[in-house]
Amino acid sequence: MNDFDNNDDQPPSKSQLKRDADAQQALGEQLVDLSDGKLAKIPVDEALLDAIRLAQRIRNTREGFRRQLQLIGKMMRDRDTTEIEQALSEIEHSHHEQNALFHQLEKHRDLILAEGDPAIQGFIDAYPDADRQKLRQLYRQALKQQQQNKPPAAARELFKYLRQVASA
Repeated sequence: MNDFDNNDDQPPSKSQLKRDADAQQALGEQLVDLSDGKLAKIPVDEALLDAIRLAQRIRNTREGFRRQLQLIGKMMRDRDTTEIEQALSEIEHSHHEQNALFHQLEKHRDLILAEGDPAIQGFIDAYPDADRQKLRQLYRQALKQQQQNKPPAAARELFKYLRQVASA
């Protein structure tokens, strides 16, 4: 057995180092694209946070922004990024859950507007804290507005109420 068969003793190749650096820079770019609220949920140190905020401010300067992203990528290489990656994954997962809930509530609203009381009962079965009287009232208002060719203010109000009940 010769020494080249065991890859554990050899340093990473130049190509692998380049791929790792590109991955760290892409992770840094994801951080720059986050809103302030989401960025606050990410465990980053003060120096990295300052670099990210600077990149967000100079986004419109092409060359300066590119260099700042490279600096963030370099800073990321010096850190353990597992916690950052995990926090980004959780943010993305919660975003998908919120979208799914939003679409589900849209379906409930459309069903209530189409079927009335049976669909209201179905929503109450799914969310027992819902107020049947309020749902019926909003349903009747939405129908009345629809028949009078008015803007669907009650249908929007119905959706807001459904979202309020589902998030409680």
